Amino acid sequence: MAVETARIRIEQPAVETARPKSPEWGSDVVAELLRRLAIPYIALNPGASYRGLHDSLVNYNGNHDPSMILCNHEEVAVGIAHGYAKLRGRAMAAAIHSNVGLMHATMAIFNAFEDRAPMLLVGGNGPMDATQRRPWIDWVHTTHGQGELVREFTKWEHQPTSIAAIPEALLRAWQAAHLEPPGPAYVDLDAGLQEAKLSEAVALPDPADFPLPAPPAPAQELIEQAALWLTQAEQPVILPGRIAQTQQAWDDLVALAETLGAAVVSERRGNAAFPTTHVLAQQADVLREGDVVLALDRNDPAGTLRAALGQGGREARASIRWPRLINVSLEPLRVSSWVADYQELPRAGLPILSTPDAVLTALVPAVLKLLRDNAEARRRTEQRTQQHRARRIQLEGEWAAQRERRWNERPISIVRAVSELRSALGERYEDAVLAYMPTAWPSGVWDFLKPGAYLGGDGGAGIGAGPPITVGAALAAEESARPVIGMVGDGAMLMTPTALWTAAHHTIPALLVVANNRSYFNDEEHQERVARARGRPVENRGVGQRISDPDVDFAALARAQGVEGFGPVVEPDELAPAMRAAVAAVNEGRPALVDVRIAAR
Repeated sequence: MAVETARIRIEQPAVETARPKSPEWGSDVVAELLRRLAIPYIALNPGASYRGLHDSLVNYNGNHDPSMILCNHEEVAVGIAHGYAKLRGRAMAAAIHSNVGLMHATMAIFNAFEDRAPMLLVGGNGPMDATQRRPWIDWVHTTHGQGELVREFTKWEHQPTSIAAIPEALLRAWQAAHLEPPGPAYVDLDAGLQEAKLSEAVALPDPADFPLPAPPAPAQELIEQAALWLTQAEQPVILPGRIAQTQQAWDDLVALAETLGAAVVSERRGNAAFPTTHVLAQQADVLREGDVVLALDRNDPAGTLRAALGQGGREARASIRWPRLINVSLEPLRVSSWVADYQELPRAGLPILSTPDAVLTALVPAVLKLLRDNAEARRRTEQRTQQHRARRIQLEGEWAAQRERRWNERPISIVRAVSELRSALGERYEDAVLAYMPTAWPSGVWDFLKPGAYLGGDGGAGIGAGPPITVGAALAAEESARPVIGMVGDGAMLMTPTALWTAAHHTIPALLVVANNRSYFNDEEHQERVARARGRPVENRGVGQRISDPDVDFAALARAQGVEGFGPVVEPDELAPAMRAAVAAVNEGRPALVDVRIAAR
């Protein structure tokens, strides 16, 4: 199948300008540092508080390194930067207009913070010198301590008070964003400093002179202890979470699981780290038998175990039968006083303060060494592998039966929608990047076969992140030309619909599939639980929840913004041609959207 390499459309200056030999204005210093950091893109919604920087990006940098990605809302701009980082593992930038833009952006910044996604945010403020302010507008766009708005959910925030201090502030923010655990960093730029003409040269650092510090390596004695626990286990289980999306990390996890015959239980909040077609890829019920569990930067390992063992929610916590837990994570370095994202304190007999990829690299040879001289442990490995193979055959039979049972349902089942999308991708399916999935994603229909096949959850569990994250991931896939798909809810699409315009404007070939159940259905289920608990009519659960009367035509919404829209698809047999047409558009380098009227669950 012929596929055009994505060509992101970047607006060129109408009048070509020659780069000065050195920065001439305060904002030129910012633009020069962004160029030296090799940042390819900066997503933004224009704002007067960084008009100086905007000029420098165009007339000093030539709208290149970074190139501007124009957005119609700050939440979309930051969400695109989030999606880019999720696939690339490296930050792009986003520019945010003073206090008003920052307030728009806060939800998306929180998502990136919770998702541990690196991001460099630059904002405008002021002028802090009151004598430089224009009447009214500059006053309401000036805040004292603007970074306090996001201080609790950024890695670092700062407002330099001189032009000479800007380079180090940006360099420190870049490092803070990428240091494990990564996240967004925010630098607030005084509009007066941006628009000040330089009276003397400013020292500009070479980022190569400031290499990023490596995360802590795992202590060898802890690796040896973990290897001993795992090789002595009767039923080891591995819980991958946020793992580096490299082939090395992928191969190491496969090697460790196969060497041990250990079940691997992935989660929808974590990125793809293990092939879902593997016989050792299992579901959470295997944790009931697990005696040693290896958690690899897992989101809430204690909650995962408690739910699997039937002790979720508010049940007594002392009665749970707890396995030996090896918890690999740097999350103890990020405990917040503001948000309880640190989850329940895991009862880990062996905590390892390092990254999963570093631990896996060290753990595989340590396990192999112990098994070499332990015939009994090798026998248990073979026996477990056979058990998991049998369980896997049973699971695949159940999934096939579900597909057959739900194939012709109306409204269309999520199983049918995902299956038809997979078929439409054809030979490109194995390279596909799933940037976002709904809560009701079915098992056994879509497989993750390589690093980057799935990018994980949005972090903050809000609504609206899916569309911009998908567009950002498609921007990040420019060089690899991997197809990027996001299946998003109707509520999410209504919150950030202008991500579609940005995709069309810059010809970013993202494929959005709207799982349109015409409801905020997750909250309908919450209302049903409350009604049942209180003995009230569950039939009223949809009041104030349904996105209907009128129904939203998302295909028309897409077309209105320059994106090829297909649907609304109501009949199951209409799905295949709609999906094929959308995939054809993406294969030719254009964004597309398919609106599917889907069953609630």
